[in-house]
Amino acid sequence: MTTAVSPAPTTSPAADRALEAAAALAPARGLRIGGEQHAAPSTFVVDDPGTGAVLAEVADGDADAARAAVDAAAAAAAGWRAYSPRSRSDVLRRAHELVLADIDRLALLVMAENGKPEADARAEVAYAAEFLRWYSEEAVRPGGSWGESPAGGTRSIVTHQPVGVAALVTPWNFPAAMITRKVGPALAAGCTVVVKPAAETPLTALALVDLLTEAGVPAGVVNVVPSTDPGTVVGSWLADERVRKVSFTGSTRIGRLLLGQAADRVLLSSMELGGNAPFVVTADADVDAAVRGALVAKFRNGGQACTAANRFLVHEAAAERFTTALGEAVTAMRVGHALGGSPVEIGPMITRAQAERIDAAVAAAEAAGARVRARAEVPDAAGGSYVAPVVLDRVEAGSALVADEIFGPVAPIVTWGDGDDVVALANASEYGLAAYVYAGDLRRALELGEAIEAGMVGVNRGVVSDPSAPFGGVKQSGIGREGARDGLLEYTETKFLSVDWPA
Repeated sequence: MTTAVSPAPTTSPAADRALEAAAALAPARGLRIGGEQHAAPSTFVVDDPGTGAVLAEVADGDADAARAAVDAAAAAAAGWRAYSPRSRSDVLRRAHELVLADIDRLALLVMAENGKPEADARAEVAYAAEFLRWYSEEAVRPGGSWGESPAGGTRSIVTHQPVGVAALVTPWNFPAAMITRKVGPALAAGCTVVVKPAAETPLTALALVDLLTEAGVPAGVVNVVPSTDPGTVVGSWLADERVRKVSFTGSTRIGRLLLGQAADRVLLSSMELGGNAPFVVTADADVDAAVRGALVAKFRNGGQACTAANRFLVHEAAAERFTTALGEAVTAMRVGHALGGSPVEIGPMITRAQAERIDAAVAAAEAAGARVRARAEVPDAAGGSYVAPVVLDRVEAGSALVADEIFGPVAPIVTWGDGDDVVALANASEYGLAAYVYAGDLRRALELGEAIEAGMVGVNRGVVSDPSAPFGGVKQSGIGREGARDGLLEYTETKFLSVDWPA
């Protein structure tokens, strides 16, 4: 086991600042409904996964809070929809500027409640801000069309209207970016929203909604209900006839349950679910570039990303060079507490249970014949939920380690040869969110990218996320897209007007 447990943690200046930033949010009054802060009958504890220390006690929303949030969103809907596209754009642009101006505090909150290293946390906040800027620009390009019908005698008008109140459910692994990736297009389209952030990371959500209010978002347009009872809160929203849209990012298992509930009301649904991204390296690939890409695709956020490379499919001609170089880089990784005062590349897993699950998966793979080629050191972690980054080879293509989403810093390598169908290996999963291809022959890389069943493919690069590009998957990885123009259209209904136009 690589999970470390120690006595109560000592404080650091960064940890003290994080506690102050959390307290300043008034988390016990953490229901942000109708532009006001409200308490709840009970609170829940938010921990620092790097130490186990308590960060804050946050209002625990219930069914009453869920209904009040929809009341506020419904009351504000007509007024926000009446804002001109330029006015909505200006509000989002101010929000973008405020988020960037506040990057130090927001990154600190992400580091504290999520465990991200500082570089990852700051990059996430900048990424989150970019969604607000992108949709401030998209807000003034609502689209539509006008033209003569083929038969003559009429003119056709096609326009897009806001769907109405949208329920947004966000995960813990990107507590800032997943908020803005949903709230940005919803507000640009003219919708009002109710948001249920993950119980592990509600503080960043509270900070962001306060900045949106400061930017000029009217009361009731964005409402946040932290809760440890997502079934009650989200179930209440899906059953409410005033809610016309649900957007969820999380596990495929929960997504299926929400889709079942949404089907009862024929509710517009966007689902960004699990992933099992293959990382393909061909015989003629630039191995050094592939290793650099692998370090980002696999180990960003400690592997806790739905787009993370989950299985490395490396041609036997490149396998030893790739494995050795990746192993050297992984062995040198610094693992530790983001707020501990020393630079780290890998922080804790979100919970100890998650860390123990990953450790058990690695141990099972070793027992089945996989070989550990490299493993980083995990220092005394003061109660945190740490897992040592590890590289394994001699992994069977059908093993549990590559069939299941790891969601941690584990890189299993499967080799293939000239007689093997690497596309079949890559597609041997019910998931199809992201994939990565490294090949020296660009045409070959593009052929592989087109053949692999995934919504997004990184070609000779280890990153696919971009606010200007459509984010989403195929198969059991979800439905709908976020980002780009597609993300805005997810919050609209298409309306057609046929106008009599006599010759």
